[in-house]
Amino acid sequence: MTTMSVRGVSLFVKVTGHGYPLVLMHGGPGVDHTTMLPFRPLADHFTLVFYDHRCNGRSEGGAVSSMTWENLTADADTLRQVLGFDKWAVLGHSFGGMVALEYALRYPQSLSHLVLLDTCGDSSWVQQNAPEILEKRGYRRATVKMAQRFFTGQIAPREMLTAMRRFGRAYYHRPGPLFLAHQVISGLRMKLRPEAFIFGFGQLLKGWTVMDRLNEIMVPTLIMAGRDDFQFPPEHQAALASGIVNSHLEIIERAGHNVQAERSAEIMEIIRGFIVP
Repeated sequence: MTTMSVRGVSLFVKVTGHGYPLVLMHGGPGVDHTTMLPFRPLADHFTLVFYDHRCNGRSEGGAVSSMTWENLTADADTLRQVLGFDKWAVLGHSFGGMVALEYALRYPQSLSHLVLLDTCGDSSWVQQNAPEILEKRGYRRATVKMAQRFFTGQIAPREMLTAMRRFGRAYYHRPGPLFLAHQVISGLRMKLRPEAFIFGFGQLLKGWTVMDRLNEIMVPTLIMAGRDDFQFPPEHQAALASGIVNSHLEIIERAGHNVQAERSAEIMEIIRGFIVP
């Protein structure tokens, strides 16, 4: 683990494994690369590049307002060059998948494969539809209203943990107490940045969409999501797949938004079979 100076900021970077390079773009915004650590078993086939987006996790420098699509994608491509890779495969989860989509559109010559995991090409799926799905699943009206504010960045930092307590279970498929306890323990090593979360949902994602540009993506693309993902359900995954010419869709059963935690072995096997240098 180290920090690298990239375009005026200090990015937290961890490189491990051997083989073809695969960069992992974490979700959030406002969390860090530890959400991607379930992908460590892929180090037997790939050189894995974990990093924290600018203004996220342990990366330092730059005002939160500098967390733009232009900077997020340029940071990633500069990191690729600094590490000495001609091309790499790109895997993005949730918000990281949105960064990955923007990266594929802005730097098509820099990636060989694209893996989109529980993500979207239009922010309305999480900002408008996700609270509605929670309501259909029987969550209380007060919780649904909190989710509406949560996913539009209209929430105070002190309310974030309360929100997670109220609808955190929705991120998974029927999670048991031991599984949830393990997720909580894993989250203790995470460095949260509430200001990045609030800016991301309140400003960066407001009205964001790339659905009308998906046909510009030509690299082989793997799209995966949990059947029970309340943020980005199967119908949106199908829309992504229909828009990207060279894509393959996998809906993972008995999984929610964090399939890498719930169906790890299955996910790793699919990725190993998909990325063939």
